[in-house]
Amino acid sequence: MFILFEHASGYSLFNVKQFEELGAHLESVEASVRDFGKFNALVHLRAYAPFENVEDALEECLAITDGLLPPLLLSFLEKNLLGTDKKSVTLGVGDPKLGQAISAQFPAIKCLHTDAVPEVLRGIRYHFTKYCKKISGKAEFSAQLGLGHRLARAKVQFNANRVDNMIMQAIALVDQTGKDINTFVMRIREWYSYHFPELYKLVPDQYLYCLCASYIDSKSGLIPVSEKAKEVFEASRNSIGMEVTAGDLLNVDLFCARVISLMQYRTNMLSYLKSRMQSCAPSLSAVVGEQVGARLISQAGSLNNLAKYPASTIQILGAEKALFRALKKKGNTPKYGLLYHSPFIGRAATKDKGKISRFLANKCAIASRIDCFAEIPLSIYGEHLKAQVNRWSFCISFPFVH
Repeated sequence: MFILFEHASGYSLFNVKQFEELGAHLESVEASVRDFGKFNALVHLRAYAPFENVEDALEECLAITDGLLPPLLLSFLEKNLLGTDKKSVTLGVGDPKLGQAISAQFPAIKCLHTDAVPEVLRGIRYHFTKYCKKISGKAEFSAQLGLGHRLARAKVQFNANRVDNMIMQAIALVDQTGKDINTFVMRIREWYSYHFPELYKLVPDQYLYCLCASYIDSKSGLIPVSEKAKEVFEASRNSIGMEVTAGDLLNVDLFCARVISLMQYRTNMLSYLKSRMQSCAPSLSAVVGEQVGARLISQAGSLNNLAKYPASTIQILGAEKALFRALKKKGNTPKYGLLYHSPFIGRAATKDKGKISRFLANKCAIASRIDCFAEIPLSIYGEHLKAQVNRWSFCISFPFVH
């Protein structure tokens, strides 16, 4: 029985005596792992092949993480395993995908990753510097740290125009600022209504209400200019609000300025989100809009994950709680999740929402795959898909019109 151990400094091959007995007495193996004397009596170093430089180590590590058999490991196994007189060899590995790649390349090698193999690998990892005395603990730490940094850097390399993490953060910030703005405007309305309670009915828009509250300040100084200003002026003359001090109005004015700046920031964030969606997922944006598309990507975790989802999953994405509740109670499952905010479902009749959401989810699945895997994502595919959804929703709503 042999054990393959991949280290940041190179590959090593260990010979394990009486492996079948180790598997039968797994608890005793766990207890003897930290004792090098007992562990060394069972596990011996057979071969060691160091990496020449960090670039080779990185290439080998990237190939292993992808489930491939790298060239240096291939030659290492050919030299040290296939040269034995045995027709078949058992090799213990830590990664099942690597074991499958080795068995596919060398049918004579049988790979294991269960039973006592994880415990033996744990002991090898713990005592590795004692087996390879040329490597000190400090050198081992430096090799692991350097390879870890390079591996992380290689994995996070991306095209800046295709990154979807910014979309997820932007839509989360848009939602959070929207909730905060609603809370703050309600606070301003309650606060300023002590002085001028009629203003909210005349100016129901949140942004305009904050502007008016900041501009009017004291209702006694109003001058009628336009028709709306005349209405506000007449309401201020007959207002039932009480008089407040200049300090109170100053605090309301400062708070209104903060909320107005937050509203403007949210507007800018929506413009930024639209531009990012147009560059990252133009087809999905064309089908369901930038905000709904961004929420789908955020709920899935990434555009790549969304592209892997079937249409049935996309249809109920965002309604997981309702789905599990329905499955638990054996009731009707939800017909839509985040897609409910799409205009196609919003303007459809109640009896047609399920059909349209199913068809729309199919088109979203196609659009997300085009955006994810196309070399140059374009919105023309999404526009054609949107036209198909328009025709389908029209046929569903008016089945007798030809």
